[in-house]
Amino acid sequence: MRKTFSWEAFEKAPIIAIFRNLDSDDLMQVASCFQAAGLSTMEITLNSVNATADISRLVEAFGDVLNIGAGTICDLNDMHEALDAGAQFIVTPISDIDVINFCVAQKIPVFPGAFTPTEIYKSWQMGATMVKVFPAGPMGPGYIKDIQAPLNEIKLLPTGGINEDNIQEYFEAGARAVGVGSALVPKNFLQKKDWEGLTRHLKSFFAAYQKFADSPKG
Repeated sequence: MRKTFSWEAFEKAPIIAIFRNLDSDDLMQVASCFQAAGLSTMEITLNSVNATADISRLVEAFGDVLNIGAGTICDLNDMHEALDAGAQFIVTPISDIDVINFCVAQKIPVFPGAFTPTEIYKSWQMGATMVKVFPAGPMGPGYIKDIQAPLNEIKLLPTGGINEDNIQEYFEAGARAVGVGSALVPKNFLQKKDWEGLTRHLKSFFAAYQKFADSPKG
């Protein structure tokens, strides 16, 4: 029985953590930290070493309480490899119509990457669950606000350059979710195997989002 994406969990904490080439055992520890901190969604990039094995292992252990997905999906072969491993959602750096069409038909959340207003609009027209605005870092929250002004019906998921200090600005600009890499899981915690410290950091990061969620604008 396939474990499906939990929208309830995602909407409470609309933050996708991006992992590339993490140690397999560390990933399991990180997943436990996520559960303890109230975060819910982990993306394992398919170009990671042992990506499909890690996805399968995480889904088996945490797929009922966390959303475990695959990133860096560029074509149907990548997508099927990830889905066969149990991925509960798909993230792409580009917008591939075949991948989007398949995921839409199978009701699998898909977050395709786009950058310009035209690319973002076309991805949304194809049926994207949300459009991953990538790379968001060089442009900042102002770019999200500018895109949302004429295209306010499109759900945007900026990825790149987001951290605890600016996450609130991205949501205030109109982001519906964000993708975050090493700022969410800093290497120093992994190097020291400091899982208690990582859990505290994750709670602090989550609290930075909750300030927006609890505000009148949220």
